[in-house]
Amino acid sequence: RVLVLDPWLRPVPPGTPGELYLAGAGVARGYLGRPELTAARFVADPHGGPGDRMYRTGDLARWSADGQLEYLGRADEQVKLRGFRIEPGEIEAALARDPAVAQAAVVMREDEPGERRLIAYVTTRPGHPPADPAALRRDAEETLPEYMVPSAVVVLDTLPLTPNGKLDRKALPAPGTPSAVEAAAREPRSPAERVLGELFRDLLKLPGLTLDEGFFALGGDSISSIRLVSRAAEAGVVISPRDVYEHQTVAALAAVARGPVGASSGGATDDGVGPVPFTPVMHWLVERGGPIGRLSQSVLLTVPANADAPRLTRSLQALVDHHDMLRSRLTGKRGMEVGPVGSVAAVVDRRDVSGEDDLRTAVAEEFDRALATLDPVTGAILRAVWLDAGPDRPGRLLLVVHHLAVDGVSWRILVPDLETAWKAVTAGREPQLPPVGTSFRRWSTQLAEAARTPARVAEAKLWRRMNDAPRAPFGARPLDPARDTAATTQQLRLTLEPSVTGPLLGSVPAAFRAGPQDVLLAGLALAVAARQDVPYVLVDVEGHGREEIAPSLELSRTVGWFTSLYPVHVDLEGVDLRDALAAGPAADGVVRRVADRTGELPDRGLGFGLLRYLNPDTVGELAQQPAPMIGFNYLGRFTAPAADTVTPWTFAPESPALGSGTDPGLAAAHALDLNAVVHDTPAGPRLVADWSWPDGVLTGTEVRELAEAWFAALTALADRAARTAPAAPGTLLSAELDADELDELAAGLDG
Repeated sequence: RVLVLDPWLRPVPPGTPGELYLAGAGVARGYLGRPELTAARFVADPHGGPGDRMYRTGDLARWSADGQLEYLGRADEQVKLRGFRIEPGEIEAALARDPAVAQAAVVMREDEPGERRLIAYVTTRPGHPPADPAALRRDAEETLPEYMVPSAVVVLDTLPLTPNGKLDRKALPAPGTPSAVEAAAREPRSPAERVLGELFRDLLKLPGLTLDEGFFALGGDSISSIRLVSRAAEAGVVISPRDVYEHQTVAALAAVARGPVGASSGGATDDGVGPVPFTPVMHWLVERGGPIGRLSQSVLLTVPANADAPRLTRSLQALVDHHDMLRSRLTGKRGMEVGPVGSVAAVVDRRDVSGEDDLRTAVAEEFDRALATLDPVTGAILRAVWLDAGPDRPGRLLLVVHHLAVDGVSWRILVPDLETAWKAVTAGREPQLPPVGTSFRRWSTQLAEAARTPARVAEAKLWRRMNDAPRAPFGARPLDPARDTAATTQQLRLTLEPSVTGPLLGSVPAAFRAGPQDVLLAGLALAVAARQDVPYVLVDVEGHGREEIAPSLELSRTVGWFTSLYPVHVDLEGVDLRDALAAGPAADGVVRRVADRTGELPDRGLGFGLLRYLNPDTVGELAQQPAPMIGFNYLGRFTAPAADTVTPWTFAPESPALGSGTDPGLAAAHALDLNAVVHDTPAGPRLVADWSWPDGVLTGTEVRELAEAWFAALTALADRAARTAPAAPGTLLSAELDADELDELAAGLDG
């Protein structure tokens, strides 16, 4: 018997690549005297009788529509690039469709240290003109995902072979220098394209400049788009987050870019000083109940070996003077107050760790001390501790900021600004930081006004429908604010490998016409529905909240707590959950339902908080239903600390990229919270999932099973996207239309 199976030993449908197995009475029992090799190659046959085994050939194959077995190459020839698992045979098959190509071979090369590229080698079929490398790359771009398109195509007379007749990969020549025409075609045509291209490469960890690929198709998300806007503004290229969504490619963004940033964008008329009304998320925090003095976010940075307290203090003072919320204090249960520049003196505490072997213990102790001294009422918003490792070793700088003044996006502004200030101070110059556009004070004031506009009030109907939709029970009992606090909260962390995480950030969203957060949320809904055996899943979703609700707003460099929180109801009634988890067609429907639901929310859900907390006419009706029992927060991508190297002004290896603190008595927000972040590592991106839950509402076993089910669901979505052939250019996909639009289209065709 011949079987073509997926990684879970399930038969694959026709046309789908899988690994080739041989089974039946003629299969041997193993290798003589080689138990390790036997265990790897002669595996249990789940499709045979008791005790049957099958031989794992290591070959890749697929069944054709007419039942023919097609050989695709060796499984051990798989390569990984930017976290994506790639079958060179698929690329070779795509290139071989060209009538001029006789043979094709694709290999991974690393001719420059750290620069890994896919290179294709082709030979020309007799009687045809020489194969055209540029045309072959263009054809590959139309039929293959971006990460599978070869960086170069090399035309050879013959492919080098070993004495055994196999491809001699070591004998393949390095690709030559591109022709002047080819180089010019790939070079940026303007300074704006150069700036944006380099930012794409830096933020998305790309191997080179790419001018015509979409930001989100390359792995970007809404949070990294804000960072793109901020970094571009620093370089004098002004774009908005809305531009990134509407234009996406370097070439298109450069065409609409403005610049340079003028001094007025930070304008003296918007210095952020004065009373700051609470934003919705601040009201949400106070309503939870319990103390909030220690609620904070933190980073641990590596600082140069020659650092000293005076220069660190001056650098930090520049940060405090420039970003107004670092000078804020809590004035009650309804607002905050920002003091003028110079009203808060930056203080850097020092701890000598030159003689300490366990730096992690020192960091933990200083973190606890910093938390104990935070006090938003008195304005103790920021605490800084320099862990001095001596004149010859890089030290650490611990920064702890109360959550009322900062969010995850804010750190992407503060850390680069601190490095800029340090370099200026070290060079004997006064720090000049890039201007801030809209102050947090103006933003919070505008939110209160927006909550009362007729257009926003009209959203209340949508949110009532979301709140009142059927919801299934979750957990052993309802939350008890007095009993279920941070002190009773349990934690679990799991990490997803780069081979799955990479596609989840790029090829999977592109295949499903959805965003990365939609894909992650769809996987969560699928896992919960399957584990709980329920058709409805209600999730409290956190967003970055920096939405352009007015044309004059510029928030890409504003520090503060912008987070939006809104319910998302996912209805999976009628979906074949088992088929979806097996990467079947039902998976398409799950992602589509989530993307449709989030797509109907104006300003990515910002309106719920405005109506729930800032409009007295709608607060009552939206507060009637309890909050969802599950919370979900995707924090985006951070460069993970390297375990073996330390670079000044990057995250230190002794701590997560973004830490947090809380008060033991603060009431739990949800029965289950999932905080997900992508750590960019040298091996590729890794999805890190932190689960937390109050003990007694759920058990650790239940949460672990759900966490593993989420990863399994995400893997299934990645497999489904890989199996689904891309549509031809210009094809109208039904996934791009909602149900009403499809009905209208069908009615028009019938007419």
